Formats: sequence, C-alpha cells, structure tokens
Amino acid sequence: MSFRRAVRLMCGFAGGSGVLVYAASAAESRGYFGETQGERQWFKTGLAIIHAAQPSVLLSGNNSVQPSGNGWDSNWDKRDPASLLNGKKKESTGDDLATEVENNKPKATRHILLIRHSQYNLSGSEDKERFLTPLGREQAELTGQRLAVLGLKYDILVHSSMTRATETARIISKHLPGVELLSCDLLREGAPIRPVPPVGHWKPDAVQYHEDGARIEAAFRRYIHRADVKQKEDSYEIIVCHANVIRYFVCRALQFPPEGWLRMGLSNGSITWLTIRPSGRVALKVLGDSGFMPPDKLTST
Repeated sequence: MSFRRAVRLMCGFAGGSGVLVYAASAAESRGYFGETQGERQWFKTGLAIIHAAQPSVLLSGNNSVQPSGNGWDSNWDKRDPASLLNGKKKESTGDDLATEVENNKPKATRHILLIRHSQYNLSGSEDKERFLTPLGREQAELTGQRLAVLGLKYDILVHSSMTRATETARIISKHLPGVELLSCDLLREGAPIRPVPPVGHWKPDAVQYHEDGARIEAAFRRYIHRADVKQKEDSYEIIVCHANVIRYFVCRALQFPPEGWLRMGLSNGSITWLTIRPSGRVALKVLGDSGFMPPDKLTST
C-alpha cells in the first residue's frame, strides 16, 4: 500500500469506528503500512493519536459503560431490622429470629420534600439582615400554593433557623393550615464537604468544612432514614433549608459520591422530593422542580 493511500485511510479511521482502528493497528504491526522507515514512524505516531481519540469502551470491544463496582448498602441508615436485632436476641435462632426480623420491618414509606429558601437580600452583613426580597416572598407564595395543590397530607414542616429559610417556611405554612412548624439549627447553610471538582469562586477553609460537615451530616442522619416500625401510614414531610444542604442530602441518600454535591443547581423555592421505602431503598422523584413558577420569577441566588 502506498504511503499517501495509507494517510487517506488513516484520516478516514479518525471519523470511523474503533473496529477499523483495531484493524489498522493489526495491519501496521505486520508491516503492511509505510514504504520507508520515516513513513512508518509517521504512521505509528498518527495511529497513536487516533487510538487516544477513540473511546476506551470501543477499543476494548465493549459498547457499554462499566459499573463502578460500588454496591447498594441496604443498611445505610443503620435501621435494617436484622442489624437492629443483632446481639439482642442471641438465644433466638431459626424461625424465631426470622419472625422477629419480620415483626420489626417498617411498613410505611417516607416522602421528604426538600424546599430551597426563596431569594434573599445578598447585601446583608449578618443573618438577620438576609431577609427575603419582595420577589423572594412571591416565590415562597408560589411554592406554598404548589404544595397545597398537590393535595398531600403533610405531617410536619421543619425549617432551618436562618432568617431566609424561616421566612420562606412561614409563608409556605399559610397555605398548609394545621401542619406543625418546627425550627432546627442543624439545617443551617454551610460547607458540607470539599467539592470535586473544586471551584475557584468559593473556597471555605478546612475548619469550616470540619465544623459544617459534621453538623450537616448530623442533620442528614436525623431526617433522612426509613420509617420507624411504629409508623403505620406513609408520611409526607417538608424541610425548608438551603441549596448546599439539599444537594448533600441527595448525594448521601442515593449513595452517590458526596463530594459531587456542587455539580447540581437548585432554583430558589424549588422542590426536591426523596422517597424512602420500608426496605431502605431510596428514589429521587424530583430534583429542583420550579416549573410551577413563571419564568420571570426564577432565580438561583
């Protein structure tokens, strides 16, 4: 084969499949390409570039993405019935233990609706000055209306104790009469874990990650878990808090790498819906839904 023809063929490979690249590599290894030593070296260099440009899954002959190898931890919330009974009933074996495990299995599903606070005054130097803007109050009204329209029987509305979350929760609660309102310091905004990849515009120090991370993880363990065995009916619980907290909760609940939390974005007043089955399986029904707001009301500050 002439050198020029080999070059044209190689250019065609660049836009073709990995199978052709493999064939070209095999032909080159048998000395079919190149008429002089310099031409052969040039072809090897070009072929190496084409190899690098091809997806590894194609070069390996496998068109599907390989699984990470990380399995699902069914006892992620430390509430698996078998683990709760471990050591408590050492004398129980066989059928007795199986019956005990069955009796301690949760029966209800928990639905947790995570609401990001509405737009607030960014120029405030301290928390009490970071109150909702007029637009933020409109957003909270729209979120409250949306939650009411869903027609669910809400059990509780928990909110961060920060001003912007407290005001958002109070406006929402007007649309949900009879739902208990509860404040919690654990849900305050913070830096849950150093994000990967890092960002240049936001760099908390190690101490903040250390302190905030422990607090936000404590909030996750308090609020995100399967139902207690005593809970007989499915529950719908609302948590009004902050973008960092919600994104971290989602990663942890789905057993995704928690350091990936900053790869998601949430609009003000948006709804994120997690479902936790009695078995401990978790589903993300909605992430950052804000489609109920008019376009001119959308913000993500």
